[in-house]
Amino acid sequence: MTGRGPLVGAHMSVAGGLEKAVERGVAVGCRTIQLFTRNSNQWAGKPVSDAEAATFRAAAAAAGFAPLVSHSAYLINLGSSDPLIRARSAAALGDELVRCHRLGIPFLVLHPGTHGGEGEETGIDRIARGVDAALETAGVDGVDVLLETAAGQGSCVGHSFAQLKAIRDRSSAPGRIGVCFDTCHVHAAGYDVVSAEGWRRTLGELDDRVGLSLVKVIHANDSKKERGCRVDRHERIGHGAMGEKAFGNVMRERAFRTVPKILETPKDDSGAWDREGLAALRRLAGRSRPGG
Repeated sequence: MTGRGPLVGAHMSVAGGLEKAVERGVAVGCRTIQLFTRNSNQWAGKPVSDAEAATFRAAAAAAGFAPLVSHSAYLINLGSSDPLIRARSAAALGDELVRCHRLGIPFLVLHPGTHGGEGEETGIDRIARGVDAALETAGVDGVDVLLETAAGQGSCVGHSFAQLKAIRDRSSAPGRIGVCFDTCHVHAAGYDVVSAEGWRRTLGELDDRVGLSLVKVIHANDSKKERGCRVDRHERIGHGAMGEKAFGNVMRERAFRTVPKILETPKDDSGAWDREGLAALRRLAGRSRPGG
């Protein structure tokens, strides 16, 4: 890869080996990728061997992919009302931090979790403690946990910027915690990312609550549903309720110029939809508008 143009990529399958995610990313025109370092629907996976780590690192370096992004397993719920689930979640997150460290992946995206009906404040406390426990268990540097903005369904925590701030503030290691801004989820939670005025208001609140510099990864996803729906349903860029205007805002935002934008949109077998989505993001990047 040339390393020129906007820093855009997509979530890629690791079927057949971790390095296959890199090959698939190259094939569709990525400049970076997101991947699972193990099965996303299991609590544990076999350790990453020295050979696997070396092969993956070499493939990513040859492709010019940086920074790389991993997404944590879906089973992890640090806010759970079940203490066994919380303990298993912290252990699993710690394991994933180690895996990322071995593979040279600096960012691990985490769904903050759900409070299970026990209240937002309880959920926030548990999530902060769980992240701390995972970081302590892992004992590695160079990998940050990125709290992903939530859509607001059910008892999920993280659908407001204030909640993300609270988790980070209550952690004993706030310097190791950043944010992954998912456009579909933010839209579903009720924030306006489409109109020019709404985009500036949304970024203003994000900056006041968290700080734009803490946004380390953006998930570039259109939405099948209207703003404020509290439903997490991704759509291809420009094919959903948000439309291309929202992604013009994202791609031309000066504060996010060096932040990787990752597609988590529907795929087809040939990779054509990923190529189309990446091409749309590159086209919409255009030239940064004054002040934005």
